[in-house]
Amino acid sequence: MEMRVKKFYELTLDELYEIIKERMEVFCVEQNIPYQDLDEVDKDAYHVFLWESGKILGYLRVYSLDEKTAKIGRVITTVRGKGYGEAVLKQGIKTAFETMGKDEIIIHSQSYCTGFYAKCGFEIYGEEFLEEQILHRYMSLKK
Repeated sequence: MEMRVKKFYELTLDELYEIIKERMEVFCVEQNIPYQDLDEVDKDAYHVFLWESGKILGYLRVYSLDEKTAKIGRVITTVRGKGYGEAVLKQGIKTAFETMGKDEIIIHSQSYCTGFYAKCGFEIYGEEFLEEQILHRYMSLKK
């Protein structure tokens, strides 16, 4: 198993295919959210993922919102209960703070997932809101 952190143009075709396949599986099929997953953000993001035998075990993307703030999103695991999500999240945090030089990271967490992000130091702020017909909470982590 290998942790990989790559910009869009560094991804191999196999990596990109697996990322798209798993994001579609989780967000569009599993959660039944009919939305356009692929967006221009992917081209500017760091793609952080656990890779083993040609498969994605966990994934997220982290990208710049402004000079001081990064956003983490599209967090998934394909194998649950093994700590892969936490490992990918910790690497995403490290990427935002160390590689990108950001001072704060924000997340739009699905409401039922806030405990997962809180374990890594994220704090809830603001009111609960609907995004793609799922309740979310704003969360933030400062350096």
